[in-house]
Amino acid sequence: MKWTDDRSGNVEDRRGTGGSGGGMIVGGGLGTLIIAAIVFFLGGDPSSILSSGAGNSSPQTEQRDLSPSELKIREFVQMVTAENEETWTKIFADNGMQFHPAKVVLFESATQSGCGAAQAAMGPFYCPADQKIYMDMSFFKELQQQFGAQVTEFSIAYVMAHEMGHHVQTLLGTTQKVDALRRSGRYSEADLNRVSVATELQADFYAGVWAKQTDNREHILEPGDIDAAISAAEAVGDDNIQKRSQGYVNQESFTHGSSAQRKEWFMKGYNTGDIKQGDTFNQLLK
Repeated sequence: MKWTDDRSGNVEDRRGTGGSGGGMIVGGGLGTLIIAAIVFFLGGDPSSILSSGAGNSSPQTEQRDLSPSELKIREFVQMVTAENEETWTKIFADNGMQFHPAKVVLFESATQSGCGAAQAAMGPFYCPADQKIYMDMSFFKELQQQFGAQVTEFSIAYVMAHEMGHHVQTLLGTTQKVDALRRSGRYSEADLNRVSVATELQADFYAGVWAKQTDNREHILEPGDIDAAISAAEAVGDDNIQKRSQGYVNQESFTHGSSAQRKEWFMKGYNTGDIKQGDTFNQLLK
């Protein structure tokens, strides 16, 4: 992935600050990293699960200076955040709307979010309550080791673009419609799972739109970058995760979409570059 000269000031780095903001470890029986990854990775609003955690206190760590590699990671995140802001500002303006940037929070081990306590095992997530994206970069090692994804700079950029897609959903009111539907009590678990899949696939679609329009403007893509993004998307498909964790696939329990669906909608966003082509809900929210 080609770096640009743009940097965003909307990145908050909580690493090395001693306790990462005084976070709380989420309990509630989630247990292992693999289960937490299934629940949280590339998810939308995790507040319902976060708030049900046991709330065991995170051990405080001593304050330390960030290493050169950690500083480079921060600069990379600042660059990708800036490119998201520029691209989505233009897309919104072209459609007669105003884009309001999200903040990106880098943390290690545990921290507090507007949706409750956060920890590294959750993977990157977006919190609508404070409109921030939370990322512990150590999760990408797990993505590679546990799920077999090809992890490159652009695969990390894809994940950030997916989470920014959830922010776009909040700005457009989609998140609020989904939340109201979930709280209504009128729908079965299977129906709510279908809505969850639609939400995640739309965020994948928005990530593809971002990749296309940003590359048109800045020529950021290099050979293999799209393949790396697809590898990350496919690695966290529900079918792939279920096969690795329980040995079989239960399609009715999907909440994020299959590997094939995630690839399909990311590529549809990339191939069209048109935000209006991303109706994954197909009447679900009508």
